[in-house]
Amino acid sequence: MAFGARVLKTGIAVTLALYITMILQLHTPVIAAVAAIFAMQPSIYRSWRYFLEQLQTNTLGAAIALLAGMVISNNPIVVGLICILVIMICLKMKMEETVGLTLVTVIAVMEASGQWDFALARFAQILVGIGSAFVINILFFPPNPKVQFNQQLEAAFRRMSLLLRTVVSDEMKETAFRSEKDVLEENLKSLGDKFKLFEEETKKLRRAGYRESRHIVVHKQLLYTLHKGMEVLEAMDNHYFQSVREEGIDRLFDAHLELLIKGHEHVLLKLEDKVKQDSHEIERLQQDNEAFLHVLMTQCVQGEEGSRRLSIVAAACYEYGFQICRLDRLVGHVESGQDKKK
Repeated sequence: MAFGARVLKTGIAVTLALYITMILQLHTPVIAAVAAIFAMQPSIYRSWRYFLEQLQTNTLGAAIALLAGMVISNNPIVVGLICILVIMICLKMKMEETVGLTLVTVIAVMEASGQWDFALARFAQILVGIGSAFVINILFFPPNPKVQFNQQLEAAFRRMSLLLRTVVSDEMKETAFRSEKDVLEENLKSLGDKFKLFEEETKKLRRAGYRESRHIVVHKQLLYTLHKGMEVLEAMDNHYFQSVREEGIDRLFDAHLELLIKGHEHVLLKLEDKVKQDSHEIERLQQDNEAFLHVLMTQCVQGEEGSRRLSIVAAACYEYGFQICRLDRLVGHVESGQDKKK
C-alpha cells in the first residue's frame, strides 16, 4: 500500500480514539485503536454503511457474549463456540465485512465473565474506535472516488499509449515493455475498484439523477475502452509477431494504432471540454477503422495459414476503435445535456 490520505487518516483516527478513551477513563484503550483501524474505509458511503453494520452486529455480538458470560462462563471452548455462532449470524445478515471487529467485541466482552458494567465499557471502546474512524474519514481529506478514478485513468492511458505506439516498431527493451505492461494491468484492476466506489457513492449516497447516471455510463465506457486497448496489446503479443507478414504490414498497423491512440486521446480531451466543436477526428477514425478491417481481412483470407493470425489482431484493433467511437457518442450526450441546462 502506497502512502496516501487513507494511511494518514488511519493514524489520526487511532490517535483520536486513544485520546477519547483516556478522557473517558476507559481501560485497555488498545481495543478502541484496533476498532479505528478496522473501520477506516475508502469512501464516505462505505464508511457510513460500515458504521451502521458494525453498530448492528457489535450490539448483537456484545449482547450474546454478555449473556453467555453470565450464564455459562468465559472458558476458551465456550468463547470459541460463541465466536462461531456470531460468525454464522453475521453471514446470515450478509454483513461479512463486520465479522473481524465483531469478534473482537465478543472476546473483549466475554473476558468480563458476566460483569455487565465491565462489558459495557469494552463495547463503548469499540464504538469510540468506529466513530473516530467515521468522523476522521469525513472531516479530513474526504475520499472522492470520481477524482481518483479520473487521475488513475489518465495515468493508465498514458502508459497504454506508449506501449501501443512502440509495440510494432519494437523500440522498447523487452524487460521494460513487460514491466510497463504488468503495471498497466495492475492499473486497470485498481481502476475497476475505483469505479465501483464511484458508482456506489453516486447511486446510493447521493441518489443519482439522470445527469449523474449518464456520468456513470460514461465512466464505465472509459474503463471498458481501456480494457479493449489492453486486448490489442495482448493480441499483438500473442499473434502479431508469430504471423507471416507481407511488406508494408508493419507500417499499416503502426499507422492505424497511432490513429486509434489519437482518437482515444481526442475523446478524453473532449470530455474535459478542450477540443473544438467542428473537429472531425472521430469521423476519420471510424472510416479508417472500417477500411483497415476490410483490407486486413481480405488479405488474411487470401494469404497463407500463418498470415491469418493477423485477423485476430485486426479484429482487436477494430473493436478498440469501435469502442472509442461509442465513447465519443456517450461523451457527446453528456455535453448536449449540460448545454440544455445552461
